Amino acid sequence: MQALLSYGFLQKAFLAGVFIALACAVLGVFLLLRKDAMIGHGLSHITFAGVALGLLIQRMPLLVALAFSMGAALGMMKLKESARLYGDTAIAILSSVGMALGIILATIARNFNVALLNFLFGDILAIEPVEVWFSIGLAGVVVALVIANYHKFMYMTFDRESAAVSGINVRRLETLITVLTAVTIVLGMKIVGILLVSALVVMPAAAGLQAAANFKMAMIVSCGTALVSVIGGLLIAYFLDLPASGTIVLLSFLIFVLFFVYSRRQNKS
Repeated sequence: MQALLSYGFLQKAFLAGVFIALACAVLGVFLLLRKDAMIGHGLSHITFAGVALGLLIQRMPLLVALAFSMGAALGMMKLKESARLYGDTAIAILSSVGMALGIILATIARNFNVALLNFLFGDILAIEPVEVWFSIGLAGVVVALVIANYHKFMYMTFDRESAAVSGINVRRLETLITVLTAVTIVLGMKIVGILLVSALVVMPAAAGLQAAANFKMAMIVSCGTALVSVIGGLLIAYFLDLPASGTIVLLSFLIFVLFFVYSRRQNKS
């Protein structure tokens, strides 16, 4: 392992992967309990348009994708409120528009097929140093804000009406958690790609909710699952010469299945 970590590209991959995995895990538990799991899938489609635009104008795609994703997250909330649409309807509309716009921009540019494929399928082993520190910084902000608002988020998740009556600014918190999700989706796409990033948010959290008896334990198991998936997935991908993104997601799914089977057996006994 020591010899393995002497490779610079693996050091960067592990460093960025650990922080991003934690951000995805802590946010995923709240999203699943709020029945907002599909928001990650919708925002990943919108992020595709941001990446395509960034590559087209030759600016840092991560920054452009971040702006796109955050704007879409806020637009999703506004559309849901103003048009009186259910959450999944607003997600479906904006994700379809984002994907369509991304396809048009990719067609116009014609010259960045390889770079775009890296964002679609993930390429954490080729992550640049500036992207590592960018990812660590944003992931740290996400985790810090979740910790700072932990009790309010939990109260709002389980009883929105009571939280509002008690004086908690529920709308501000919902906006915050939506924006944090947008940031996390952009970070996660560097690990597993736009097409699979929602899995990194959903599956560790689903595993945690299967295995844990209380909310705090669900959060701990979710973080542990995300870390094992990313670290283990990177090692398996390196030794077996497999795509890191697919290996990470499949390992995460395997852990979820193990917890699911364990939970079913516990309930029967």
